[in-house]
Amino acid sequence: MTDTSGRGDTDSFLELFLADIPLIDTRAPVEFAKGSFPNAVNIPLMSDAEREQVGTCYKNQGQDAAIELGHRLVSGDTKQQRVAAWAEFARQHPEGYLYCFRGGLRSQICQQWMTEAEVPYPRITGGYKAMRRFLIDSIESISLNSQLLIVAGQTGCGKTEIMRGVPGTVDLEELAHHRGSAFGKRAGAQPTQIDFENAVAVELLRQYHRRAGYPIILEDESHLIGRCALPLALETAMKTTPMAVVEVSLEQRVEHTFANYILHKLTEWQQYAGTETGFKSFADDLTQSLDNIRRRLGGERHGQLSAILEQSLVEHLQGDGSLHREWIRPLLEEYYDPMYNYQLEKKTERIVFRGDDLQVREYLMHLEQQREDHA
Repeated sequence: MTDTSGRGDTDSFLELFLADIPLIDTRAPVEFAKGSFPNAVNIPLMSDAEREQVGTCYKNQGQDAAIELGHRLVSGDTKQQRVAAWAEFARQHPEGYLYCFRGGLRSQICQQWMTEAEVPYPRITGGYKAMRRFLIDSIESISLNSQLLIVAGQTGCGKTEIMRGVPGTVDLEELAHHRGSAFGKRAGAQPTQIDFENAVAVELLRQYHRRAGYPIILEDESHLIGRCALPLALETAMKTTPMAVVEVSLEQRVEHTFANYILHKLTEWQQYAGTETGFKSFADDLTQSLDNIRRRLGGERHGQLSAILEQSLVEHLQGDGSLHREWIRPLLEEYYDPMYNYQLEKKTERIVFRGDDLQVREYLMHLEQQREDHA
C-alpha cells in the first residue's frame, strides 16, 4: 500500500535506523515494554486486556472468532480515539511508518483504518520480529568485520569524558543508563535488555556506515553494565581489540570520581526525585553500592569505609561533601586498582597507545582527522 506521497510499505531496515525514521509500534503495551526501538512510540491497536481476551479466543475458537472479537472490542469511540492518535502522529511525522509484531494482521488493520480516515500511512513488512532479527545480525556482522578501538584506564581516569564529542564513539554506558562500576547506578531505571541491545545495534550501524574502515571507539566494559549485558558477539570482539590506555594521577582520579559519583550523582537524584527525597535516594545508593562489595573488601575494611561514608553523608547534608574523598581514595587504591592492574597485565600486547587524558583525546581526534583526510 502507498500513502498520498507515493511511499509504499518497506523492508529497508537499514535506511529506517540510519535516518532515525519515526515509527508507530502498534503492539500492546506489554509487548512494547519488553523491547522496542529507539525511534518508536507505542500507539497500540489493542490494550493489554483486549489483547489477552483476543488471544484466549484464538486458542479456544480459532482465528476468525478472534478477529471478530477484536473488532467488537475496538469499535465506536475506542476505535475513533485510536485512529485519531495514529493520524496525529502521521501528520507530525509524515516520513514515518507503522508496524506490529510480524507485519501482519494488526498493522494491516491499522493501515486500513487510517486509509479510511484519509490519512494513509505505510507499514514495515516483517514488523518488529524482522527488524529485531536485522539488528541482532548487524551486531554480529559489525563485531566480526569492523575495526574497533577500546579506551581503557583505571577507574576515575575520565574515559567517558575523553570520548565525549569524539566522532566514531559508541557510549555503551549512556545506552545502558549506568556508569558501569559498582557505584554506577543512576537515577531512573535501566532499559530492558532488548532495548539496550537494539540501541547498541543502531549506534553501531550509524558509526559503521560513517567510519568507512576507521575504528569504532568503545569504552572498556565488563560483561555487565549494571544489569544490561553486552551482546555476546560485541563482547567477544572487544576482548581482542586494540586499546588506548588513559594514565592519570591518583589525585586526579579522586577528583574526577568525587565530581561524577558524588556531585553529579546527587544533582541527578535530586532532579529526579526532589531535593529531600533525592538526597535520601543518593545516600541509599552509595550505602548499598558499598555494601554490595563488602565480601571483596573484607568485613573490617568495609566497616571502616562505611563509617567514613556515613559521616560524609551527615556533613554533606549540612552543606560540605568534601569528606567523601576520604573513602573514595582508599576504595580506588585498594579495590578498583588491583583488579584493573591484574586485568591490564593480560592485555599488554593489545595496547597501541598510552597517555594522559589530553594525549588520549588528541590520539582519538587524530584518527578522525586521518579519516577526514582520506574521505
